[in-house]
Amino acid sequence: MRTCIDDLLALPHIDAPRLKLEVEYLSSRLEDLRLRRRISNDAYLDAGAVQGAIHMVAHLVDMGVAQSEVHGHLRSTLSRAKRLETKHPGLNWAVESGRAS
Repeated sequence: MRTCIDDLLALPHIDAPRLKLEVEYLSSRLEDLRLRRRISNDAYLDAGAVQGAIHMVAHLVDMGVAQSEVHGHLRSTLSRAKRLETKHPGLNWAVESGRAS
């Protein structure tokens, strides 16, 4: 999850469709990891807060907020994702390993 936020922050312009794609990916990947018992229910629930924050940022973009504010929210979400990785080691790798190359 940390990696996807890093990737978003590296974009010159962050648009709502890109954010919504991330939310869809995270939703399906986290559900798959939980069902296959690759992550705990606690990790799944905690990760939902990061997924929800990205979804909220997508709505802000749809409302026309400035990119500086979008970046600010994503930086805050990145801090949350880093804390999540400390609490649930390997979560970032588990999520990102499901991406098509």
